[in-house]
Amino acid sequence: MTDAPDLTNLVDLAAARFGGSVVAVNDEFFALAERMLLPEAPVTRPGVFTERGQWTDGWETRRRRDVPPGSDWAIIRLGSPGIVHAVTVDTTHFTGNAPEAVELHGATLAGYPSAEEVAEDSVTWVPLVGRTPVAADAANVLVVPEEARFRISHLRLTIHPDGGVARLRVHGVVVPDPRLLDRVTSDLAAAYLGGVVVAASDMHYGDRHNLNASGDARVMGEGWETRRRRGEGHDWAVIRLATEGTVVRAEVDTRHFRGNAPRAVALWAANAPETGDDTLAADGFAAITGWRPLLPRTRVQPNTRHLFDLEVPVEATHVRVDAVPDGGLARLRLLGGPTAAGREALAMRWFDSLAPAAAREELLACCGSEDWADAVAARRPFGRLAALLPAAEQEWWNLPESAWLEAFTAHPRIGERPGPAPTPPTSSRATVVTIDAPRREQAALEQASEEVRAAFTEGNTAYEDRFGFIFLVRAAGRGAEEMLALLQERMANDPAAELRVAAGQQAEITALRLSHLITGG
Repeated sequence: MTDAPDLTNLVDLAAARFGGSVVAVNDEFFALAERMLLPEAPVTRPGVFTERGQWTDGWETRRRRDVPPGSDWAIIRLGSPGIVHAVTVDTTHFTGNAPEAVELHGATLAGYPSAEEVAEDSVTWVPLVGRTPVAADAANVLVVPEEARFRISHLRLTIHPDGGVARLRVHGVVVPDPRLLDRVTSDLAAAYLGGVVVAASDMHYGDRHNLNASGDARVMGEGWETRRRRGEGHDWAVIRLATEGTVVRAEVDTRHFRGNAPRAVALWAANAPETGDDTLAADGFAAITGWRPLLPRTRVQPNTRHLFDLEVPVEATHVRVDAVPDGGLARLRLLGGPTAAGREALAMRWFDSLAPAAAREELLACCGSEDWADAVAARRPFGRLAALLPAAEQEWWNLPESAWLEAFTAHPRIGERPGPAPTPPTSSRATVVTIDAPRREQAALEQASEEVRAAFTEGNTAYEDRFGFIFLVRAAGRGAEEMLALLQERMANDPAAELRVAAGQQAEITALRLSHLITGG
């Protein structure tokens, strides 16, 4: 254990209200593991017993009798995937039955795997916190080392050898898959997408992080509320959006605030991508200059959900809400979509933070060489697409010919009608590019005549007989007749020269797929 880090602007990624859930557990004889994720502080009920024993507010396993002693575990699906900075293992009220030590691992799993699937031996778990002693009846804050801060979707808590944990808090930063924001309007302020309320003038009655929480506030205490202002001015809060985006609609929700809603609100936008959350939290919105009007000061009503369509959409990384003169807001939603720069920045942050195995799978969907995927993943972080693309091409040309041939086998033949899209697996492999890329790239072939298709079938067979590998061409941006002409032209190449031509085409395809992955375009 170490001294507690600053958790001010970190989200509890495992919280039940945030969508966290225990999906698999090996033992919960005395108390269910789900209780670890409840928002309220743990309590004790002396003298209260169930058919299993003393009532316990937390997760508690039976006493182990195996020799040597084993361990118990619980697997939690995070409310949103993210990077874990610290974990609080709270053993409050567990005085004679706390674990001796704990350890934590993380994994990235796509889709919605079952309890049996997340517990399979094939799942790649990366260490977050090694085996560490914990104190009984205490909030044990365990810091995740910098080198272990990967983006994960699931967390495994292992307790040695057995015992109980009252609460588990997983403090981290949300890093969404950027493809979630493509072709839809999203709430750019939402916590589950990575928005953070980084500063507020006051939160005497209600925490600022309630402003962008998931779901509707159920009571007044689940919103942001300031004390009564007795002087000049007004109260405010600043939200860092999930990424730079264009805001087209604002939702200001004062529900449950009947005698204490603001008289009016105003919204301001700023572009400050380099502003750190810690600095902003300490210095207030003075850390950002150049605020521009998003919504002029507008009267609002108590206990009302207000929708404001913006006449002129505004690009921003941060939005400030003014509560005039004071009072409470249940929620603030800022609807829009990422800008081109915001989409790239979000995607690079996502890609650079993937665990090695997850990054490798994303890369394999762009190019089927395992050696290439390993080499590119090892060179992260890149920060920008302009750094990723040349590095990817350099690693491609460093490969032996056998790796090129391996990549070629991942492609369908040009001109073949694609079959139905396969069902995405529940493994860690992301399938968005794997399933969609060939269809997107060969769209021109869908309109080709039967004569052209027949010529491709004949040409593909002749090409493979001559060179021993599939005909490969960058299909994106080319018509069917042009590609057929290229096939016929390249039949005259000698095998060594044609292998390098095909490798060059693979390099172009890979660059296009990487660009699509990062930009969405």
